[in-house]
Amino acid sequence: MPKEKISLETIKHVAKLSRLELTEEELKKFQKDLDDILLAFKELDKARPKCQASFQPLPIKDVTREDKEEKCLSREEALANTKHKERGFFKGPRAV
Repeated sequence: MPKEKISLETIKHVAKLSRLELTEEELKKFQKDLDDILLAFKELDKARPKCQASFQPLPIKDVTREDKEEKCLSREEALANTKHKERGFFKGPRAV
């Protein structure tokens, strides 16, 4: 199978987008590495599994609770445990 090569121009373009300054030696090394990676993925593409692929090992289920109306705290109950209150509201830090 002929091996398709990634061009040096493509490597230079990706390096520029990544803001990497690579020497010619580094460009050739990355070219070889990326060629090897693509070749490995081509081999994986050829593999035909004997079973259906499963990307979720555990069943997916809805974990949210039912939205139902419940009794709310009164204003006095909500403010009972804070000393930072003013005129019936929580008092936060001053924003300028």
